[in-house]
Amino acid sequence: MHEGSGSAVVFTDDGFLVTNAHVVGSGASGIVVFADGGESRFDVIGTDPLSDMAVLRASGNTPGAAVLGDADDLSVGQLVVAVGSPLGLAGSVTAGVVSGLGRAIPTPSGRTGRIIEDVIQTDAALNPGNSGGALADSAGRVVGINTALAGNGLGLAIPINKTTRRIISTLLAEGRVRRAYLGVVGVPAPLPAAVAGRTGQTAGLRLVQVIPGGPADQAGLHAGDLVLSVARSAVADAQGIQRQLFAEAIGKPLAVTVLRNGAMVDVLATPTELTAD
Repeated sequence: MHEGSGSAVVFTDDGFLVTNAHVVGSGASGIVVFADGGESRFDVIGTDPLSDMAVLRASGNTPGAAVLGDADDLSVGQLVVAVGSPLGLAGSVTAGVVSGLGRAIPTPSGRTGRIIEDVIQTDAALNPGNSGGALADSAGRVVGINTALAGNGLGLAIPINKTTRRIISTLLAEGRVRRAYLGVVGVPAPLPAAVAGRTGQTAGLRLVQVIPGGPADQAGLHAGDLVLSVARSAVADAQGIQRQLFAEAIGKPLAVTVLRNGAMVDVLATPTELTAD
């Protein structure tokens, strides 16, 4: 990359690359160096600091496209490898396992209250310079984009899944991503057996924080509520809510069903537009 701080993943045959937004920073163009020694100029097509993703377009010849996998198919204990340029050592590969799924981390930009959900945790060794590089499974499919070193033996990666593929597509088409905002933070939690038998789902999203003054707070949602569905779609994790919160949901009431004190409660929450400020 132009700052020498990370490595990008070629994900189409048309010269497009995906990396971390914090690796690109405020730059609009630069030079990318590939593992085979080739170089190419790139232009930034779009960045999304709230998911820490960026899409670039490289000019000239580029290596063959990487194969994208699906992080939703990952299991804890599964083997993964991290590719990048740690400490300036280009083309380095480290191996490890998936040590956690569904983590949440603050955005690297440090915006107060902004959380990246559904992050992959791995014990593959990551160092400065791994950011923006691929996290791949044992079949060589890219399942994540390395984003942070949270501690010794604790690396984090943005997953490649339906939600992030949609973010990539939107960046390609529009250069930015508009999102709806509810103002909740939650963790997956099992449903009581009686509720599971009635609803046909085994897990929901336990709200651990409802942002004061946010749309969810105004709708009457509370920390401790167990979200079962949003917009009549079942929710079992943070991604279940995220996939409902793109531009078309802004300003439109969403039906939210929660389990509270053993009873199902329906509320209408109207998302506002999430800003990057």
